[in-house]
Amino acid sequence: MALAFDEYGRPFIILKEQDQKTRLRGIEAQKANISAGKAVARILRTSLGPKGMDKILQSPDGDVTITNDGATILEQMDVDNQIAKLMVELSRSQDYEIGDGTTGVVVMAGALLDQAERLLERGIHPIRIAEGYEMASRIAVEHLEHISKKFDFGATNIEPLVQTCMTTLSSKIVNRCKCHLAEISVKAVLSVADLDRKDVNLDMIKVEGKVGGKLEDTELIYGITVDKDMSHPQMPKQIEDAKIAILTCPFEPPKPKTKHKVDIDTVEKFQTLRLQEQKYFDDMVQKCKDAGATLVICQWGFDDEANHLLMHRNLPAVRWVGGVELELIAIATGGRIVPRFQELTPEKLGRAGLVREKSFGTTKDKMLYIEHCANSRAVTIFIRGGNKMMIEETKRSIHDALCVARNLIRNNSIVYGGGSAEISCSIAVEAAADKYPGVEQYAIRAFADALDSVPMALAENSGLQPIETLSEVKSQQIKENNPHYGIDCNDVGTNDMRQQDVFETLIGKQQQILLATQVVKMILKIDDVISPSDY
Repeated sequence: MALAFDEYGRPFIILKEQDQKTRLRGIEAQKANISAGKAVARILRTSLGPKGMDKILQSPDGDVTITNDGATILEQMDVDNQIAKLMVELSRSQDYEIGDGTTGVVVMAGALLDQAERLLERGIHPIRIAEGYEMASRIAVEHLEHISKKFDFGATNIEPLVQTCMTTLSSKIVNRCKCHLAEISVKAVLSVADLDRKDVNLDMIKVEGKVGGKLEDTELIYGITVDKDMSHPQMPKQIEDAKIAILTCPFEPPKPKTKHKVDIDTVEKFQTLRLQEQKYFDDMVQKCKDAGATLVICQWGFDDEANHLLMHRNLPAVRWVGGVELELIAIATGGRIVPRFQELTPEKLGRAGLVREKSFGTTKDKMLYIEHCANSRAVTIFIRGGNKMMIEETKRSIHDALCVARNLIRNNSIVYGGGSAEISCSIAVEAAADKYPGVEQYAIRAFADALDSVPMALAENSGLQPIETLSEVKSQQIKENNPHYGIDCNDVGTNDMRQQDVFETLIGKQQQILLATQVVKMILKIDDVISPSDY
């Protein structure tokens, strides 16, 4: 610390900040970065595959999440290191783009970093390693294209899609009823898919959950569920061929915008006021009746008088329905959202074949089901389960399955799972390495070794001898020139993934390799880390 004076003679203090800053340079910085990346990958390595372990994550406010979805684990983890944050973003981008394979992509990046560290120790320049990795990833992606298979499916033949979704669900908690859930996911996606444009809007699929019941009670509703009940207990609980008025205006007399007060000094005046209010309500209810509505769904509440009148006029109503749900109901029933009673016309009503109220268990929980809608483009997956954590995890698993079904509709190429695609790419990359004369050859070989880490982790998590199992499968693939052999995690007795029906989407696998390579290249190019001092 030193004291100095400015041109006006005012003293100021100079703090020697620079010596408190920590700075890592060159190979030291790269090694520190690599070890941070590997630490994140090590956490997720045990969650890979059908026998992968789950993690419990506790948030600062005491919420507990149990999951083995890579993106969720990393999202909820409190990561300080900047390089570790890159790994978190890596799995997030895989989640946004593909929706599945979030654990695999981080394990892959971790393995590439591990191999890069060994090459750095041999004195190979990091840029040469990065270039070698880039070449190798191109070879691997082309090879995946080469070994992929096209899947033919239609609106009637959904079996191939179900098989692929089952592969995704087999690594989750819900794997005991994966067949049922995979079928639900595929039917949901197909009902909202535009097969001509090969496009799926996943916003049309609403995933709802309610604690209670068992996982097998999960159902697909061709319509919308609303977590509300009829506003009056004596209103009918089931309406067939419902014509629905969707309102965003409140069922109550208009209030002046300015401050106001009404002086009532006689009983007659009070009576007049009451009759006037009643007339307002009467007019509102009458407008709904005149339009031909048999059910009113309102975004706002209404007081007891309106409720009583609706009940007397045989007009069932639901109040306090959220804006998002209103939009979905409007899409599903083909209705229009009406902001004023004056604008209510028969054309703006939505139509549904059946609206019913359903109660659950012994609790007073009730829900409205709006089914057989005019436009069945909006569907709901309704999950039941023993506890809240189970339902949350099932929602995440179903999200993965929906994404896989969507990816297959966009691009119907598949590769075989169980590590078979990685082993096959590893063999292809290893063989191609000899064609490159420079130092990159070492990096390409290292890339091939890194690809082996995914099947190795699968074998490890399944309780098999990792090195033994991997070398056996690899030799089998080379001997028979068959890229379908993978790790037999479920102990079925065959290594052929075609017989086990273990599939993965081609675009998902390619994305994994490309994203992992990009992140590793980025980490290798960093050679100077300046971090501020700790106060």
